Amino acid sequence: MACALALCASPVAAQSPPPPTPVPPTGSPSPFPTALETPSPSVEPPELSAEAAALVDLDTGQVLFQQRGKERRPIASTTKIMTALLVLEAVPADDVATITSNAASQGGATMDLRPGERITVKELLYGLMLTSANDAAVALAEHIAGTVEAFLERMNERVHQLGLRASRFESPNGLDDRGYSTALDLAAITVEAYRNDTFDEVVATRFARIPAPEGPARRLQNRNALLWLYPDAIGVKTGFTSAAGFCLVGAAERDGLRLGAVVLGAPTEAFSDTAALLEHGFRTFERRTVVEEGQPFGEIRVQGRPVPVRADVELELLLRRGQEVEERVVAEPGLSLPLAAGERVGVVSIRSGDERLASVPLVTARAVASHGEGLPAVRPWWERAWDAVTSFVGGLIRAIFG
Repeated sequence: MACALALCASPVAAQSPPPPTPVPPTGSPSPFPTALETPSPSVEPPELSAEAAALVDLDTGQVLFQQRGKERRPIASTTKIMTALLVLEAVPADDVATITSNAASQGGATMDLRPGERITVKELLYGLMLTSANDAAVALAEHIAGTVEAFLERMNERVHQLGLRASRFESPNGLDDRGYSTALDLAAITVEAYRNDTFDEVVATRFARIPAPEGPARRLQNRNALLWLYPDAIGVKTGFTSAAGFCLVGAAERDGLRLGAVVLGAPTEAFSDTAALLEHGFRTFERRTVVEEGQPFGEIRVQGRPVPVRADVELELLLRRGQEVEERVVAEPGLSLPLAAGERVGVVSIRSGDERLASVPLVTARAVASHGEGLPAVRPWWERAWDAVTSFVGGLIRAIFG
């Protein structure tokens, strides 16, 4: 049974719908529902209308749910999350950019930048992430790398540095539909972006006023309707092209838990699917300390000698309420003595059923010497044999003569 989440499934009061927003005739559609149609709250993953989706812990990147999460797809303007990440890693938010005629001539959704205008990176980021401004995307790319082409090289280099091999970017705005990513890759990019406080601040903003070179200030409104309809929403970015369908990366925070949901290829609006995923995550998972730093994990055998081991770091995981986990100690192959205290010797693998959830490095709890070190020397056999003979003869004489 479906219900309007903002009215019946949320643990706090209903939110007001977002006000209408102007969308240029050639820009991407911005469907703003007045309520979110979601399943009744359940610990079972919701049925989604979207082609692909993922749910992750924003603080650790732990994947909680995926639906065709590794499928390569066009991602439309959610591409701009990667653009924002690269910009914030390159320059401070108060850096000042000068707008080129190329940037100012971009079509679709824009923030009406003017050639020669000087504007801060942070103000451009508001245009990029709130109104999905294509002129802001090009302006930022040119400011960071000189040309859009050079910026694209940096985007693709950075995504590979993150270990994400299923993504490629062909524009800083995503309108080309030649670039692609996956729900899981896009989730990982979002986790990385949230490490920056400015990103966190910008994507949670509903409205921003940006000064114009002349006339009234620009009034920007966020297209992410979750910021109005889902009480705990804190971001992130919408997207749409005909090839990509309706896309949304949404984020929310409740009771110290921050979750991110990626929805790609929804047939109509993507807000309801995203809210349903977030609500499922909050109602199903809890953060638990699975391994404590320094926790002992018994002994492993190295060249026949016992070596006590302990966990090198703490591990917290999001687990389903009541979910049990198993710990397996796995020693590194080819270990040899001596071993210093604190030397890595293996991992403890955390599993639930057949699923491997995570692993923690294991180190030696104390130093362990090589064979014979610190032990009495082993004497040659003939010396030991002679000692045995003399001991026997001495005992015999004492027995005879008292």
